[in-house]
Formats: sequence, structure tokens, C-alpha cells
Amino acid sequence: MTIKNKLRAGIGFLFVLAIICCGMSIYFLNRLSADAGAILKDNYKTVKYMQNILTAIDSRTDKLSADQQKTINDNLVLQEHNITEAGELQLTDSLRAVFESLKHGSDNKIAESDLRNRLHKQVYGIMKLNMDAIARKNDKANTTSKRGSLLVAFLGAFLFLVAFSFAVNFPGYIANPIKELTARIKEVSNKNYHQQIHFESDDEFGELGQAFNNMTRKLDEFENSNLASILFEKKRIETIINSMHDAIIGLDEKGVIIFANQVACNLIGMKADQLNGKYAPDIAIENDLMRKLLVNDQAKLRIFADEREGFYSRESLSVSSRDKVIGKVIILKNITEYQQLDEAKTNFIATISHELKTPISSIKMSLKLLEDERIGEVNAEQRQLIGNIDDDTRRLLLITGELLDMAQVETGKLQLNFGSTHPQNIVDYAVKAIKFIADQKHVEIKVKCDESLPKVHADLDKTTWVLINLLSNAIKYSHEKSTVELVVKKRKNDEIEFSVTDHGKGIEEQYLPRLFERYFKVPNATSEQSGTGLGLAIAKDFIEAQAGKISVDSEIGSGSTFYFTLKRAIAAA
Repeated sequence: MTIKNKLRAGIGFLFVLAIICCGMSIYFLNRLSADAGAILKDNYKTVKYMQNILTAIDSRTDKLSADQQKTINDNLVLQEHNITEAGELQLTDSLRAVFESLKHGSDNKIAESDLRNRLHKQVYGIMKLNMDAIARKNDKANTTSKRGSLLVAFLGAFLFLVAFSFAVNFPGYIANPIKELTARIKEVSNKNYHQQIHFESDDEFGELGQAFNNMTRKLDEFENSNLASILFEKKRIETIINSMHDAIIGLDEKGVIIFANQVACNLIGMKADQLNGKYAPDIAIENDLMRKLLVNDQAKLRIFADEREGFYSRESLSVSSRDKVIGKVIILKNITEYQQLDEAKTNFIATISHELKTPISSIKMSLKLLEDERIGEVNAEQRQLIGNIDDDTRRLLLITGELLDMAQVETGKLQLNFGSTHPQNIVDYAVKAIKFIADQKHVEIKVKCDESLPKVHADLDKTTWVLINLLSNAIKYSHEKSTVELVVKKRKNDEIEFSVTDHGKGIEEQYLPRLFERYFKVPNATSEQSGTGLGLAIAKDFIEAQAGKISVDSEIGSGSTFYFTLKRAIAAA
């Protein structure tokens, strides 16, 4: 039988018991009502009639009057139609005979008194007979009431016990299998597949138990059949990780170290069995490198291991499963060789750039002499060649200057001369330096710099160089006879913002994140607009070295806005 049918049967049984209890109660109530009705309807009326006759007889002691006779006769007629008890008919007939004798009797007072006594005797006899009947019927009603009360109480108690037993046991019949199934499922979730459920029933729970047992058997078979291959793959992965030249450390979602290859163990200075299964922050308390790996977000680390110094790039990869992070992998790549090559490249560029400045300056001086009429006259073609050489020389000086600045930044030898100056000074120097280029292209520079602005804490030369670079780029990308806005304002966090806005064609959104990368050039730029790709990268290094920020907003067709911020100078006490 299914659980649904069992529920129906149990609830139906309780419903039948309730109907039986109600039926019995109604039956005995009707019996009591019938007995009580019989007492009131029959015997009580007879007693009432007899009382009326007695009252009429005793109202006068002499001969019965017409009214007395009428009252006695009327009540006697009613009594004759209300015969209910055995022997009552004979007593009523005798009462009628005595009444008739008394009504037609003589004037003999003795005889009349005797008839009155007989009449009283007959009336009392009828009354006694009905009173006895009332008592008997009352006893019968009481007996019926007691029997009904006992039966109803017994049936109610039985119904209560059945309902109580049903209420106590049936939830367990449903809940206990579910509870056992839940416990077994928890064991299965912990990969304990040797679980079996035995429900001795032929309902849905029995089917569920069989299905669960089949499932655990299949899972156990699957686990055993794949365990060897899983262990083999695990061993192979560990071998691959240990054979890699990069340091690799794996952590679970709680920060416990799952694995660390031999390279990582050598760098940390601990054995694999000292790391695996340990809580990483606990190890970081006594191990500086582990502490740096956990809390340091630097992409490049300098590590001293195996009695030599090396450079490593740090990369942290989150491992996710179904949109839930289940761990992470930290990879340290040895970039010492690349770092040395990069330093050699930087030194080479710095040396070459420095060496080029002297001959280029000599060429500039020679061009000035050629332009001097005291040296000699030059024709138009020669003057054009001199102009081209002068432009190329100026471009070479700009490139070598930027390369020297970049070398200075990369070698960490950037020297900043901080001071307190008003933003207007920086603006004035930059605008004067760029005015000649702006006039050649007929570009107007509109400056908005309030004199009430506070002073800034900055390197005047480096900041002016950055602003000149931004203005130069804005003029390059502006149309002729257009406007470039230079605005200086105070921000809410007490920083001073310098912004340069042009109204050129703008920069595509995909190129904005790369504008401040070294050697990056926006595609499709003209030869006049294209530079070395170092200017904005150097500007970014100069501004960030002064604890400022530099960024850009641009939209195709609406021009571009480059802006940077500087810290407000702290007033002297």
C-alpha cells in the first residue's frame, strides 16, 4: 500500500470513529428526550387532572354544585383519554362510577361522605399509580443516560487513544525514514559509499530505499574503478609540477597549502612535508617570503636564495568551480636573466642617448652658424635643407631627452626636487614654452587658473615637463584655428587638478587603457602626430612619483581630456 493510501485509510478510520461517536451521542440523546417526553406528556397530565378533581371536590363540603360537577367531569373525561399505565383504566372506571353515584346520590350525609371518601381514594390511587410510573420512567431515563454516557465516554476515550497513537506514531513513520535517509546522504557526501538502507515496507519508502542502495553501489563501483586512474593522474600532475622551473604553491579556499613543488620549497627554505597541509598564514608568521607571497601584490619580487639574489614575477590565479572560489595558485617565475637584460638595455639606452646629445648639439650650433649671414649667403634651396636639418635635429634632441628620462625612471635614479609653488607658476612656464608651437598652428590656449588656489607640493621642473607634454599633444591633435583649454581647480580631497582638453577627433575607447604604456602609439596617427610613445609613460612616472594620479577621458568626435593631480602643500607652522 502506498503512503497516500495509508494516509487516506488512517484519516478515514478516524473519520468513521468520529461519525460513530456522534451517532451514538445523537441516539442516546433522542432516547433521553423520548423518555422525558413520556413522563411529561402522559403521567404529568394525569396527575394534573387528579389535582383539579381534588380541588373541585374539596372546594365545598355539602352537595356537589353544578360547577364542581362540570370541573370533575371535564377532568375525568380528559383522564379517560389519557390512560397509559396498567391498572389505570380500572381505577378510572371506578372513579367514574363513584362520581356518578355521588352526583345522583341522596341527601343522606353519611352516604355522601362515604362516596366522597371513596372518590378521594380513587383519585389518590390514580395519582399514586402515575407517580410510581414517573419514578419508574425517571429511573429508566437515568439508566439510559448512564449507559449512554458510559458508551459515549468509552467510544470517545477509544477514539482519543487511536487519534493520539496515530498522531504520535504516524509522524515517526514518515519522519524516521527521512531522517535515516538524510544521515545516509550526508555519509555519501563525505564519499562514504558503503551505505545501505533497509526499509521493511512495500510503499514509496521501500522503493526509495532500493533506489538509494542501487545508487550507493554504483557510486562505490565508480569510485573503485576510477580511483587507480585518479591516483595515477594525481601522481603525473605532481611530477609535472615538480619538474617545472617556476615555483608553484597551491592553497585551498581556507588558506591551507595543498602542494608546493621543489623550486618553491627551495625558495621558502622548508621541506614539502613541512608545508603541505599547513595553514599558510601560520607559516608566514616566521617566514618572510611566505608573508610577502600572501600579502604583497607586487608583480616583481627580489628574493635571495641559494646564496645569490634573483628576481621573480609573482602571479596569483584563483581556482573556481561553479562560480565558487575553491582555492588559488601562486606562481613565481624566475626573471633574473630578463631583469639583467633589461638593466643592460636601460644602461645602453642611457649611454647612447647621453653620447648623442653632444654631436646633436654640435649640429644645432653649426646650423645656427649657417643661418648667420656673416658666414655667407645661402640660396632658397639651401635654406630649405637647413630648415629640414634643424627640424630633424630638434626631433632627435626630443627623442634623446625622453630616452634619458626613461632610463632615469627605469634605473630608479629619478631625482625629485620638491618644493611649494603656486599652480599659476607651473601654468605660466608651460604656456610660454609651448606658445610658439601653438601660434604656428593658430591654436588658442585658454587658461583658467584661480589665484586663490592653494600652493602645491611638487617638483616644478618635472611637473612643467608633464604639462608641456600634454599641451604639445593637445595641439598636435587639434584642428587649425581651434582652442585648447587648460583648467586648474581644487578637488574635494584637497588635491589640485590640472586638465588639458582638446577638440580633435578623440581616441577610441579600446586604446585608452594602453596610452600610458611605454612605446605605445595610437594607430592611424599622422607622421606629425606620431611620437616615440614614451612621453605619456614618462609623464605617468613623474606624476606618480609625486604621489599624484594621471588619467584620460576621450570620446570619438568630441576630443580628449588629459588630467593629473598633485598634493596640496602643507602650510608651515
